[in-house]
Amino acid sequence: MPLQTVEPQRLYRQIAEQLRALIAQGAFDAGARLPAERDLAKQLGVSRPSVREALIALEVEDWVEVRIGSGVYVLDRAQCARRPVASAEAGAPSGAVAPSEWGPLELIRARRVVEGETAAIAARCGKRKDVDAMSRAIASMHEQAERQVAPLDGDRAFHLAIAGASGNTVLVETVQGFLDSRRGPIFTRLGGYFETATSWRVAIAEHEAIRDAIAARDAEAARDAMHAHMDKSHRRFSVNWRRTKST
Repeated sequence: MPLQTVEPQRLYRQIAEQLRALIAQGAFDAGARLPAERDLAKQLGVSRPSVREALIALEVEDWVEVRIGSGVYVLDRAQCARRPVASAEAGAPSGAVAPSEWGPLELIRARRVVEGETAAIAARCGKRKDVDAMSRAIASMHEQAERQVAPLDGDRAFHLAIAGASGNTVLVETVQGFLDSRRGPIFTRLGGYFETATSWRVAIAEHEAIRDAIAARDAEAARDAMHAHMDKSHRRFSVNWRRTKST
């Protein structure tokens, strides 16, 4: 009997598949509103962030639509099939979500663990050139934010400069993998709802606090500043839909 490779599934995909199956079976008609995140989390025995990741995945795949201030509604699949495909340049990724894509909120929690330590190591082992690279990255973030552009390039350069200061290639490549994962459709769609010029200005100040602690060679303060940044990032993506930039 031929066997197929068994692959572990990410939690948000398991949730999304359950909801997708219910929709396909007619448990929720086109136009129906799904239960609130809180209620779904309780019924499924999972966290609200995992439910949010699942709902965003379903939205990317044109199963549901998030209506700010109202709820999440089931789409008419027949109508979706006739829609023009949105371009990547339009900032509205659509289509299948790769099974390997990490959930954004779960990713932030993992980054907190790893990058908290890379910041502490950078404070102990980093050189002046590393701090200068962090400062240049922050300056780039300021410049992009002033142009109303999400400063992702500067943010990437900042976190890689911290990892680079550790002198550990494995840590550098691990952090690089974290940052590369932000290009996926779920993270892009989630950022489209919750990232604003104001939130980025706040985030830049958090980066400056991390840089200052590293420059002062205070490993504990650097770790704490990175943890605070990741915790606040997680909260920014987890707020009530009514508090997104669309309102």
